[in-house]
Amino acid sequence: MTLEQGLAFGILFLALVLFASGKLRHDIVALIALVAVGLAGLVEPAEIVSGFGHPAVITVAAVLVVSEALRSSGLVDVVVQRIEPLTKTATGHIAILTGVVALASSFMNNVGALAIMLPVALATATERGRPPAMLLMPIAFGSMLGGMITLIGTPPNIIIASFRRSYAEEPFHMFDFAWVGLPIAVIGILFIALGAWRLIPRERKGGVQPEDMFSLEEYVIEVRVRDKSPLAGRRVAHMETAAGEEIAIAARVREDGQLYQPESWQPITAGDLFILRADPAELTEFLDTQGLELVGPEGDIRSDITSSDLKLVEAIVGPNSQLIGFGPRTLARLSQGEFQLFAVARQGEPIGGRLHNVRFQTGDVLLLQTREGEDLKVPVELGLLPLPERGLRLGGPRRLGTAFAIFAGAIGLSMTGILPIAVAFIAAIVLYVIIGILPLRDLYRHIDWPVIVLLGAMIPVGQALQNTGADLLIAETIASMADTLPVWAVVALLLIATMVLTDVVNNAATALIMAPISIAIAQVLDVNPDAFLMTIAIGASCAFLTPIGHQSNTLVMGPGGYKFSDYWRLGLPLETVVVLVAVPLIMFFWA
Repeated sequence: MTLEQGLAFGILFLALVLFASGKLRHDIVALIALVAVGLAGLVEPAEIVSGFGHPAVITVAAVLVVSEALRSSGLVDVVVQRIEPLTKTATGHIAILTGVVALASSFMNNVGALAIMLPVALATATERGRPPAMLLMPIAFGSMLGGMITLIGTPPNIIIASFRRSYAEEPFHMFDFAWVGLPIAVIGILFIALGAWRLIPRERKGGVQPEDMFSLEEYVIEVRVRDKSPLAGRRVAHMETAAGEEIAIAARVREDGQLYQPESWQPITAGDLFILRADPAELTEFLDTQGLELVGPEGDIRSDITSSDLKLVEAIVGPNSQLIGFGPRTLARLSQGEFQLFAVARQGEPIGGRLHNVRFQTGDVLLLQTREGEDLKVPVELGLLPLPERGLRLGGPRRLGTAFAIFAGAIGLSMTGILPIAVAFIAAIVLYVIIGILPLRDLYRHIDWPVIVLLGAMIPVGQALQNTGADLLIAETIASMADTLPVWAVVALLLIATMVLTDVVNNAATALIMAPISIAIAQVLDVNPDAFLMTIAIGASCAFLTPIGHQSNTLVMGPGGYKFSDYWRLGLPLETVVVLVAVPLIMFFWA
């Protein structure tokens, strides 16, 4: 091993440790690795930032924007409207939802497809009286299975296609992945729907219904201003100052029992009623010092907060939300005060205590207060996904037809070779903006920039492995260990290794790391590299064992009430099925 190879291995190992630890966001880890290979001189200076102009990076960004345009047009929603009659049985319910999300994710980003189907799954679960946990993990897995079918279904496929240029004249095309991916998706969905969903722990199947995530009695309390209260004769601003950050004034009660948001200048008189939001443990001292008394038993709200001009709505923190890592103050600032935080549920359990100390995470469910009739686009713009009460945004038939025609045209141009896939999708985006399907303000909002930075930074890191011969060294080592094994066994081992890696490392990073190694292994064994690249593509999409391996898994963890250890119970048998199906298909079509 040379010094350069040692440096390359050391940087790669450091990156893998940081990826797996989760202490730094994946794009920051990738940038650290990029700077490291640059300082070590493992890539030419001109190559250090070349990854950001790589066709795979441009294609992934374009796919994300096109996915948003399809969502806005109502294409998937119209399909969803027709599935309700097929949800009468548990098997049919799981099969149709998982099948629809798989079909959608084969032509749009899989996380985007899941984001559309998540409120649908919750709404139909309520209608059929079934626990959400029965549906949410299957549709998350279905979004990953569907991503295997086409080039644009998931970023790893785009990455793998671009790596094929290193030894072939052209990359993989749109439906080359379907020869293996489609049978895996169909068999995987049938496996889940026909009984494997019963492997979800029984206590989670008891369910976390959206309305049960929060117990308002623990958070919202009605109080009356006593005759001798120091607040009597003063203004609401004085109560706000005395309450501090631990206690919030949620509403004021009118004489007719209706609620409204008080203004700071309004005077307070004895007998006035207020609704306070707080952890009960924080209230005792405040009530005593300010001369306030509870109305009825502690937590008993006399007025129905959801029937006034104020309403409570729920939303999930999406994987690309601006709120991740920030707290309620950021929510209030970005929403311009239109939405106030009432409570947060994480992994199906309400977070008590001081809300101002909470830092939002992907999958958190937020209970928000807003006014009836308020423009509900603000949470969506913040990367919050609405739960069923918020409804679905449906597009008109003309927009739907136009959006689909443009999308089909882009696919046709790329399949016939007239335009590269990235250019065809950019042309589609331009048309979407011109005709108004995609508002100009949304053009860059729905690009997953951390993933784009990850790809752009890790491509030169992968190039460093090739420049130093480190990938060939790994390949020779593996080949020598497996020299007595048949090719199908090497494919199986490589598939399993990729699956394990993608369960702890971002799937795009897994594809970038494993692709050059797989090509080198194929060259050492003197077999078709296509088989090994397709193996990496399948393995990188099989993050079924943990909630951190893929954003789809993280997204359903809170609404489903899942624990970290729940995923492998269904995920491990599913990965076993994938291996048993994928290996013979890869050998038949690509070896």
